[in-house]
Parts: sequence; C-alpha cells; structure tokens
Amino acid sequence: MKLVLPERLTLANAQAVLEQLRTPMIAADAVEVLASPLKQFDTSALAVMLELRREAQSRGLSLQWVQTPEPLVSLAELYGVEALLGLSHRH
Repeated sequence: MKLVLPERLTLANAQAVLEQLRTPMIAADAVEVLASPLKQFDTSALAVMLELRREAQSRGLSLQWVQTPEPLVSLAELYGVEALLGLSHRH
C-alpha cells in the first residue's frame, strides 16, 4: 500500500493527517509512505511518523519512508528518532 504525506504537516492538521493515513493501513500487508510532497512541517510531523511506525509494528506490517526531504531527516536526527523511523541522509 502506498500512502502520501501532504504538503503541510503541522500541529494544526497532525491529527487529521494521522487518521487519514492510518485508516488504509488496516487492509495492508506492507506500507510505503511517499514523503517528498512534504514542504512545510514542524515536530508534529515526527509525532505522526512515529505513530504510523508504531501502528505498522503493532499490525506486523513493514513500513518504509520514500523520498524523505532532507530537512525532515535532519529534524529526526536532531531529536534522536531517525533510527526509530529508519531514516538517514542516504534516503
């Protein structure tokens, strides 16, 4: 299953985005999340990503981030969660 992050992911819309992305995961075997559309974000994006990772793990699904913007990878590194999310500057 392919999911796509929105262009904007901040505290203002984090819960709605989480619910929008979480729902299709119910019927998935594996999840690939395209992150390249994300242009404007705050730390809420990391919270959403961590919750999606937790949800995938609880369902036994693999989850992969694709084309993650470098500023988001840097933010994950700053907060020390890049390993939890499976991110690095190589993506």
